[in-house]
Amino acid sequence: MVAAWIIGAGAALLLGLVIIGAIMVFSAFGRNIIAEEIFFSGLPPEFDGFRILFITDIHRRRLSEDLLAPLAGKVEAVFLGGDITEKGNPLTRLADNMKLVASLAPVYAVHGNHDYKAKTNLADNIIRASGARLLMNENVFIEHQGGKLLLTGVDFPRQGGKKGYAPLPAVPSREAGCFRIILVHDPLWLSGQDSVPADLILAGHTHGGQVVLPFGLQMHADPFYRTYNAGKFTLPRKDGSGAEAKLLISRGFGTAHLPVRWRSPAEIHVLTLRQGEDRGKT
Repeated sequence: MVAAWIIGAGAALLLGLVIIGAIMVFSAFGRNIIAEEIFFSGLPPEFDGFRILFITDIHRRRLSEDLLAPLAGKVEAVFLGGDITEKGNPLTRLADNMKLVASLAPVYAVHGNHDYKAKTNLADNIIRASGARLLMNENVFIEHQGGKLLLTGVDFPRQGGKKGYAPLPAVPSREAGCFRIILVHDPLWLSGQDSVPADLILAGHTHGGQVVLPFGLQMHADPFYRTYNAGKFTLPRKDGSGAEAKLLISRGFGTAHLPVRWRSPAEIHVLTLRQGEDRGKT
């Protein structure tokens, strides 16, 4: 009787583990598109309704044409937030992914840490050949309906670490006060900044923990990630303006190391910029 009970309990435990494992793998290949509006009092009126497709941490996943192709003509720009590829990812898959996103709208991208572990020169050539603008500590102005905003791409430091970042590129004095978006792979970059002279920061890297453990345990060691793990946040700019910045940290589309997720589903974003007061704090 005891032996039968032990065998039954073991079988139930094994079945439970198999089910959890299947859910984790299924979640790793999710296809969630999160569409949301973000309000800014200082947004140029020409950019009211401007839509950005934001994808980060693709790693070795293949972007789905049937998921993204319907967005052609419905987004004005594509931002890729780093880890566009990784070591061992076929270059042909990277080329296919870049061809797909470039067919939707102008593409702007930054490096992540895994991009520097891949065949970086070859990967960068593929990214640039697609027509994408790879920003390595650079500013670029995006024009729309007669208005413009400033996009700053922060390059992930090749040597790693939060102290290895280059200073933000300077903004021309004649453009001081221009609405600014900062695209950076790892939000930990913020912990090394005395000020955040931007209206919106877009980041990834965290995967939202990828596997979110009970009791607040997480895979990332730095205490910064206990607060800034995934989602939307409001931060003081600390640049003398008294203004606030919005921060969005994406859970990303792919996975690092193992293709599993738990309580942190894969996601990409369609962000609509809106002029006006925020309809509720994030």
